[in-house]
Amino acid sequence: MTEHHPGPRRLVVMDVDSTLISQEVIELLAEHAGTRELVAEVTERAMRGELDFAASLRERVATLAGVRVDALDAVRAAATYTPGAPELVAELHRRGWVVALVSGGFAEVVGALAEPLGITRFLANHLEVADGALTGRTTGAVVDRAAKAVALREFAAAEGIALEHTVAIGDGANDLDMIAAAGIGIAFAAKPVVRAQAPYAVDGPRLDAVLDVIDRVAVPAGA
Repeated sequence: MTEHHPGPRRLVVMDVDSTLISQEVIELLAEHAGTRELVAEVTERAMRGELDFAASLRERVATLAGVRVDALDAVRAAATYTPGAPELVAELHRRGWVVALVSGGFAEVVGALAEPLGITRFLANHLEVADGALTGRTTGAVVDRAAKAVALREFAAAEGIALEHTVAIGDGANDLDMIAAAGIGIAFAAKPVVRAQAPYAVDGPRLDAVLDVIDRVAVPAGA
C-alpha cells in the first residue's frame, strides 16, 4: 500500500452485505425464523436485479415476524468482515479519507459493524420492534438503490468532498446507482449485472484489492 498519498481527500462509500462482510444479514436473521432458504432465494434474485428491491425487502422482512430482538446479538456475532476489509478501512483512514456505509440491511447490525472500524457515517433500514420481537416490518424510508446514491451525494456534501472524488463499492443491483454516481465506481465480487455495468471490477477475495483500482485510476496517465 502507498506510504505517501498525495491528492484529494476522498469519500469511500461501501455496501455492507457481501461487501464489507461476507454474509447477508437478513439471511442470518431468517435462520432464527426458519425462513433462511426462502429469504436467500429472494435476496439472490433482488441482487441480480430481477426484483424490485423495496418489494423484495418487504417480502423478506415479513418472514421475520415474531423473531425475538436478542436474535440480533447472535446475528452480530455471526457476521464476519470480508478478508481485507479492516485493512482497507484502516488504510483509508490513515490517508485522511472518509469512509461511510450504505446498506439495504439493518442499522441495528450495521452500527455494530461500523463502530470497531471507526466508521461514523452509515445509512441502513430500521427494523420495527414491538414487545421484544420483530414485527415483520421496517420503519422509515426504505434504503433502495436510489437512496444509496442520494446518501453518497449527501455524505460528500457534508464532508465538503466533490462528487468526482468519491468512490462507491458494492456487489448487487441495489448498488448500481451509487456506483454510477461516484467518481470511481467499483463492483466487488459482484453479480453479473453489476460487473457488466460498473466502470471497474474487483473479483476478490480481498476487499483491500480495491485500493489498486483507486490508486491506478486516481493517478493521471504519465504521472
